[in-house]
Amino acid sequence: MIPFSPPYVDQDVIDEVTDSLKSGWITTGPKVKALEQKIAAFVGIDDVLCVNSWTSGMMLMLRWFGVGEGDEVIVPAYTYSATALAAMNIGAKPVMVDIKDDFNIDVDKIREAITEKTKVIVPVDIAGWPCDYDAINSLVQSPEIVGKFRPAHEIQKKLGRILVVADAAHSIGASYKGKACGRLTDVTIFSLHAVKNVTTAEGGAICLHLPAPFDNGELYDFLRVFSLNGQTKDAFTKTKAGGWRYDIVSQGLKVNMPDVCAAIGLVQIQKYDELLLQQRRDVFEHYNRLFAPFSWAVLPPFRENATLSCCHIYALRIKDISEEQRDAIIEAVSSRQIAVNVHFVPMPMLSLFKEKGYEIGDYPNTYQQYKGEISLPIYPQLTGKEVEMVAGAVVNAYNTVIC
Repeated sequence: MIPFSPPYVDQDVIDEVTDSLKSGWITTGPKVKALEQKIAAFVGIDDVLCVNSWTSGMMLMLRWFGVGEGDEVIVPAYTYSATALAAMNIGAKPVMVDIKDDFNIDVDKIREAITEKTKVIVPVDIAGWPCDYDAINSLVQSPEIVGKFRPAHEIQKKLGRILVVADAAHSIGASYKGKACGRLTDVTIFSLHAVKNVTTAEGGAICLHLPAPFDNGELYDFLRVFSLNGQTKDAFTKTKAGGWRYDIVSQGLKVNMPDVCAAIGLVQIQKYDELLLQQRRDVFEHYNRLFAPFSWAVLPPFRENATLSCCHIYALRIKDISEEQRDAIIEAVSSRQIAVNVHFVPMPMLSLFKEKGYEIGDYPNTYQQYKGEISLPIYPQLTGKEVEMVAGAVVNAYNTVIC
């Protein structure tokens, strides 16, 4: 059996988690702070807040920006549902737009979708490949688009334009034109979920990179309180001698990350750049070499000048096949005890969104990319022999189903 995406857990991870358990402190405390500092240093910014999930992080930032009923948040139709659900959960409307052939949001479609109700744009780095952030940032700062912006909250007035929050759930370790993901937009949110390149079992990391006149350090302090139900002291601080007194200063959320989870990520982020990330890229390039001879194989983007994927997903596409043929290929590969996946079922094809009036026919390229996509196993523990077994199974399945 070749699993799809097992977590990387070595003895160092076990020891760090054990240290947390033995310390007598397992919720938010020193290990969370250490992880925040390590991620900030890795990205090249000063302020990172860890929370209990990507979704919580996005809801926190939308709430902070004053987004709510009647507001619109632009998202790609091709992404995991959390991108839209975070907006829906605070009463805003997700406005879906189509994608380009690299799976990422089409900037021209963003322009067409912007209205006076648009408050936030959420580009998504699918599979670990960065979006075109120069184009997106230029768009929201252009006089035409700034002129459409209608602030309805003091923070919106302070920014004076649409907020860009990068959904970098897949892209910790990726770079865009030589700059690390995490410092390419106003705010970036990484996922640290169990299947991600760096994991805390469940978790997320909010990277703050807002322009002046915002003070990202002050914003970090506010969001830390905001993520603890608006409580001015976390539980760790309250346990110190004489530190029991606290206040509730805002109507926050309870979305903090515990130390016992941060312990996993703390080890992984320290090994990520030189070991784990390189091993993922080795697997990715091995797949590329194996599939390159086949005209039917569309290889996922990996490197373009100074833009580089972090290889979260190996999203192979097969030319000119139907959704049903793709599913038959997956069934054939799975019969060999090899776990593969599809990233993602487009949101307009899911029941919740269909019931709200979204239709896949409005997003033709989203469906075009989806119907031929197969996600293959990619993780540091995958051996060269296993990579060859996976690729061989896909080739054999293609020959059986299509030829």
